[in-house]
Order: sequence, then structure tokens, then C-alpha cells
Amino acid sequence: MKNNQTSSDPPPLDPEIRDAIYRAVASEPLACALNMKLLELERGCSCVEMRYDPKTMANIYNRAHGGAIFSLIDEAFETASQTGGTIAVALNVNVTYVQSPAEPMRLFARASETSRTRKTASYDIRVTDENQQLIATCQALAYCTGKPLPF
Repeated sequence: MKNNQTSSDPPPLDPEIRDAIYRAVASEPLACALNMKLLELERGCSCVEMRYDPKTMANIYNRAHGGAIFSLIDEAFETASQTGGTIAVALNVNVTYVQSPAEPMRLFARASETSRTRKTASYDIRVTDENQQLIATCQALAYCTGKPLPF
């Protein structure tokens, strides 16, 4: 154990798993369609970027569509929850939309694992814009299948 690591700290992310997740996101159809980029990935944590474009992501009120914001949240949740090297799937996702970006800008979703058992893992996810303004918050629960990642 490293000097700055406690017994409750998770083990570091396996480099092969990190590379596999980065490759999977780079070829994932929805992530590609929404121009999402995986920026950071550590054990139980990730940061995903998406450029909000009102021309393709606005709702009927000309504000950011909740589905676009949710997709960014889900990508951060998906990537963070796979870092154990086994498949994890969403059981529950609770989103609170705080405000909507009004103009084109970069949005960031940061997911952090808050707890993990053998079968479930909980995540805190925050979406901010490039000015650090809070856009949405999320609490998410994953079911850990124990099956190895297929990629």
C-alpha cells in the first residue's frame, strides 16, 4: 500500500481497463453522435465533456433538452461504474435540473463513486458548464453483475 493510501481507498484503475473504456467510448454510437469525449477516468470516477449546441440539442422552449443533459450524465455514470472491470448497469438514476445553458458551450459531467458493495454501487454526478455554473445534479445506483467487460 502506498504511503498516502488508506485501507479504505479503492485500488488504482487497471491500465488495460482504462484503455478499453476509452476505446469503447470513442466508438460508442450515442457518444459519437453527441460529440462526447471521455476526459478523465480513475477507479470509480470519470469526467465526460459534451459541447452543447442549441441547433441540435434544444427543446421546444429553445433551452437545453433534458435528454441531452441526461445523456451526458449517463455517459459519466456508465464509464465510472465500469472501472472495476465488470459490467455494471443502471438500477436508478435521479436527476435534478438546476439551470439550462442558453448558448453553445462545453458541459462537463463528473461522476464519483460514493459507495460500493458486492452487488451495487452509488454515484454522485454533477454537470457544470465551462464557467463552473451548476447545470444538473444526479444520484445514481448501479447493479454490479460480476460479469467481465466484453471489450
